[in-house]
Amino acid sequence: MKNFKALSVLLIVSVFGFIGCQNEVNSEQGQNPNTNSANSTTTNNLKRTSMHDGSYDDFLDGNSCSSIILPTAAVINGQRISILTQLDYQQVIRILAQSNSNQDVITLQFPLSVRLSNYTEVVINNQNEFNALKTTCNQTEASSQDAISCLKINFPITILTYSLNLQQTGSVVITSEQQLYAYMNSISTTELYQVSYPISIAYSDGTTATLNSDAELQSSISKCSSEEDAKAVSEAKANQMRQILVDGSFKIESYLNAGVDSANKYQGYAFDFASDSKVTATNAFFTTVNGTYQASSEIDVFLNLSFTGNADFNLLNNTWKVTNFTTTTISLQSTTNTAISIVLKQI
Repeated sequence: MKNFKALSVLLIVSVFGFIGCQNEVNSEQGQNPNTNSANSTTTNNLKRTSMHDGSYDDFLDGNSCSSIILPTAAVINGQRISILTQLDYQQVIRILAQSNSNQDVITLQFPLSVRLSNYTEVVINNQNEFNALKTTCNQTEASSQDAISCLKINFPITILTYSLNLQQTGSVVITSEQQLYAYMNSISTTELYQVSYPISIAYSDGTTATLNSDAELQSSISKCSSEEDAKAVSEAKANQMRQILVDGSFKIESYLNAGVDSANKYQGYAFDFASDSKVTATNAFFTTVNGTYQASSEIDVFLNLSFTGNADFNLLNNTWKVTNFTTTTISLQSTTNTAISIVLKQI
């Protein structure tokens, strides 16, 4: 019984001691009652937002968990180029843009160095090692432990700290993503911390916001991550539709304007979409109308058409929202007049 009473007293003292510690941190923090540990949701959020984001060169390496350290060299669709600085990325993008298909071939020159999400640098000696790196990245993305790229924290920020061992408060000013990542990875099981709010963030679309709590940080991450996922899905759909256009020949099955069908203006014309973003419409009398097209995406998928030299075909010049598509049919709606819609059907 004496042992039980002694243990009870010890537990009560410990609880009130812990509450006192929290109150000491909270008194410095002001309005934010949350205290975080090494395993808290906020720690994971701050760690992921401060990881090295390797997605900026995905057009080259297809791996968002790492980035290639320049200089390097690669063969892009048969053209060998040296990439000395990030300015040379434009040359890579121009070569890729010359092809409108999904069959781009990029051959990297090994060995090469990469910077990982944790800011360490490693040497990749061959394609097998590079493939293993991408496999690990896919697993990290599948478990939602990859870098959060849809928002960035504007520095500096202040972290209020408390040591359970020393029963001592403190603070640290964080001035960069790498410093924040290192701090979040170094928190021990005997440390607590709070973010000194408000803090400022910038979204990937250029807009900014002020956050006042851990809950607002979590909400912002959830919202922009969902939007980013939706954009990735739309981009994949745009690429799929682009390939369908290139692989087939189409006719305008319907052109509805406020319920009136004017598809007869394009009767007999076959539309051929080339991989170089050019489109030609040709009829049985070898009359040809030339134009260009571009598939793009945001949350939705769009098809831009631009023809010259024919008044009827000028009516097709628009950025059309893709409302539905299959391997044989593509349905479009005007982004400037929702009463106008087109159906392209494979011949």
